[in-house]
Formats: sequence, C-alpha cells, structure tokens
Amino acid sequence: MAEGLGLKREIDQIARDKGINADEIIGALEEAMKQAARREHGQEIEIDAKYNEDLGEVELFEFREVVENVSDEHTQIGLSAAREFDPQAEVGDEIGVKMDTTGFGRILAQTAKQVIIQRIREAERENVYEEYKDRKGEVVNGIVRRFEKGSIIVDLGRTEAVLPLKEQVPRENYRPNDRLRAYVIDVNKAAKGSQIILSRTCIELLTKLFEQEVPEMYEGIVRIESAAREPGGRSKIAVVSRDSDVDPVGACVGMKGSRVQSVVQELRGERIDIVPWSPDPARYVCSALSPAQVSKVIIDDAERSMDVIVPDDQLSLAIGRKGQNVRLAVQLTGWRIDIKSESKMRELAQWLSEAVSVVEGCGDPEAELLLQQGITSLEDLSTCDPLLLSSLPGIDDAGAAAIRERAAELAVRKAEEEAARLEEERLEAIRLAEEAAAAAAAASEEAAAGEAGEAEGAEAESADADKSTGADVASEPAAAGEVDATVSSTT
Repeated sequence: MAEGLGLKREIDQIARDKGINADEIIGALEEAMKQAARREHGQEIEIDAKYNEDLGEVELFEFREVVENVSDEHTQIGLSAAREFDPQAEVGDEIGVKMDTTGFGRILAQTAKQVIIQRIREAERENVYEEYKDRKGEVVNGIVRRFEKGSIIVDLGRTEAVLPLKEQVPRENYRPNDRLRAYVIDVNKAAKGSQIILSRTCIELLTKLFEQEVPEMYEGIVRIESAAREPGGRSKIAVVSRDSDVDPVGACVGMKGSRVQSVVQELRGERIDIVPWSPDPARYVCSALSPAQVSKVIIDDAERSMDVIVPDDQLSLAIGRKGQNVRLAVQLTGWRIDIKSESKMRELAQWLSEAVSVVEGCGDPEAELLLQQGITSLEDLSTCDPLLLSSLPGIDDAGAAAIRERAAELAVRKAEEEAARLEEERLEAIRLAEEAAAAAAAASEEAAAGEAGEAEGAEAESADADKSTGADVASEPAAAGEVDATVSSTT
C-alpha cells in the first residue's frame, strides 16, 4: 500500500513539474507495463494494463478464451477455472486474468522506464506546441543558453527555442546569459530538436518592435504600410495616419527620438529611415529615396518603373553605399527605380534633340516631350511605337520613320564614342600605373644607393679607427726606449 501511495505521489509530482496532465502519465505507465509484459511472456499474448487509483499501482490482465478442453495454456482457460473469476462465464467468452508483476526483472524495468520517459517527452512537446502555436508572429524574450552548430539555443522559460544561423544578423554576437528578443517565425510540431524557430533578420521583427514602442500603432491610428530591411545595416518604413491631426512620422520618432532610438538599440545600431506613405507613386518614391533630393520623376506605368533625376551632388546620396538606399527604396515602394543625374539627362536630351532634328522644325521641345513619355535612351527611341512619334506636333509617319532610323544611327555612334572613351581611360590608367611603378622603382634604387653609400662610409670610418689604434700601439715601445735611455744617461 505504501508503494502504491508512493507511485501516486510520483505521478502528481511529475505532472506538476512538467506541466503534463496526470492522465497522460498514467497512460504512459500502462503502455510501458504492457510492453514489458509482452517482452516477458511473448508478443502473441493479449495483455491489457489498468491503473488502480485506490491501490496506487498498475495492474496487468492477461485475456484468455474460455474453452471446454484447453490446448494452449497461454491463450485458453477451462470453463471451470474461468467461473472462479466470473461465475457467469461461458464457452467462447474472454476472461481477464490478473498477472503477477513481481517477477519483472531489471531489463524489463529499464524498458518500462524508457517508454515512460519517451511518452513524457512527447507529452511535453505537445504541451509546448499547444502553448506556442498561437504565438507564431509574436516577439518573445529569452536568455541565450548555448550554441549548437552555429545556431543559438534560447531559453524562453518553460521551453527552449532555436535561432538558426540564417536567421541571425551577421554582425551581432552573443554570449551565454545574454538577453535576446526575437520574432517567432514557426512552431514545428514534428521537429526533432527545438520546436520554436526564431528570427532576428525578418522584416516582421522591425514592424513588431515599432508596434510595441508606438502607442498610436497599438490604437490603430498610425500603421506601417510597407517596410524594407537589410539586417544589421539599414531599414526603411513607410507610415500613414488615419487622423489628420497625428503626424505618423513624428509619432514613430517620438520626443527627441526616444521611440525610434529604442528600436535602434534593440536592433543593435541598425539605421532606420521613417518616411510618410503616399498614394501618389511619384511622391512616395521621392520620400523613399530620402535624404536625397529629387529634381524630376518620369513614370512608366506599364512597366511600373520610374526614372528619377537628381542633382549631380545628390547622385551618390540617392544611390547610397553599395546601392543600399535605392535598393531599399525599390523594396519599400515596389517600383523599379533608375536614378540618373541632371548632367546625364541633359546629355540625353541633346542626343534626342539631334535625332528628332531630322524633321524640320523639331528639336529641344520634342526631345523634352519624349523624355516625359519615358523615352530615356536612343535605343528606346529607335524601337518605340511610331504612333508615339507621329502624335507629336509636326511629325508624320515618314518623319517618325526617319527619326527612328536616325536614332539607331546615333545609338551606334554613341556606343562607339563610349567605347573609345573607355579605351582611352583604360590606356590612361595603364600609363599612370606604369609611371607610378617607374617612380617607385627609381625611389627604391635611390634608397638602395643611399644605404650602400652609408655602408661604405661606415666601413671607411672603421678602417681609419683601426689605423689610429695601430699607430698608438707602435708608439708605446718607442716611448719606453726613450725612458730607458734617459735613465742610463743619468747613471
């Protein structure tokens, strides 16, 4: 009885510690006892296990068929013996006979233990899945515990999650016990390892962090229409407000930048541009390219592309470092953006003006109209629809054909001039490189000659010093002779 009470206490303790329903633990015990009994007595025997809550133990029952003459003692029981268990037993019935479990050995106990552990793990995983399946798409807090094959294992409290290498920001480094916030991108019930997959690189992490920091977003007054991100480098978000009295950009920035700085710190220094969203594509693209200033926008609705003209001193700012600014603007707006400087557009306008000048009376005004229609190269002009050209004032079908032919000729000439310019630049670069190499070689030879001269001077000084030392040594015996002569003379 005491052992039974001990088993009951163990079941209750495990249920509390693991957060598992006690019925699942009892089911695991019953399955473990059945497997252990079948391993002991054979797989062909029909066995059932039931937990007796009053006794606090798992009882095993072996089912046998009631027969008149017993031919197999393992699967059959005589009618008289069956009626000892059930007075109403009849031939053909099945009787459950309680088995003696005291003979189970160490191996069978180990088998039962393994089955119980496996079932408890399955129950734990089921509980984790049920708890976190509805938290997919949320930001969670955790503690870095360890590293496995590049992945970071994060302790979320009752369970662990994994931050795969591909979902980590390259320049972020973590150590055990560091705090970490991440976005739950998936909860996988069938995964062998951690079921909860986290991410630090997804766009959703950026938007969720702003939703947590900006009360107006939580209230639905301000919302993020679009976002673009290059993790660890730079991000852009486009925001809009339902209330005309609420500035969406100011709401996200906060007093003295407090709100956006909280997000920047959480993303470990990632730069964030906040721009106002607009239903007007041109205005929206101009905002997306901030902080660069835009002079003109040429829109091609059919191709969903824009040619953006910027001042020459704004070109590098509009493109960004390694094209980052314009790349993020494309992701943010969904438009293909081609950035050109004002000087390039003036040059293009001159080429277009020369092409349309084959028609008498046509020139710069027609070239400007073509630019506004999205003709941004001589190749475009040579292959454009003749109806577009004939729709311009003073140009008929013959004129349109002449313009297209002239544009093709100019395109070839321009390509040849460009190739010649590039070749000239290449040769100039080679010449400069050769001059630099020659200058470096001359400087190296001069330095070597100087070092050789210094070495020869040092050797000469050393030789002079040696000669001086020898003369001093030779003069010493002479002086000694003079002293001896003086003494002898005195004597």
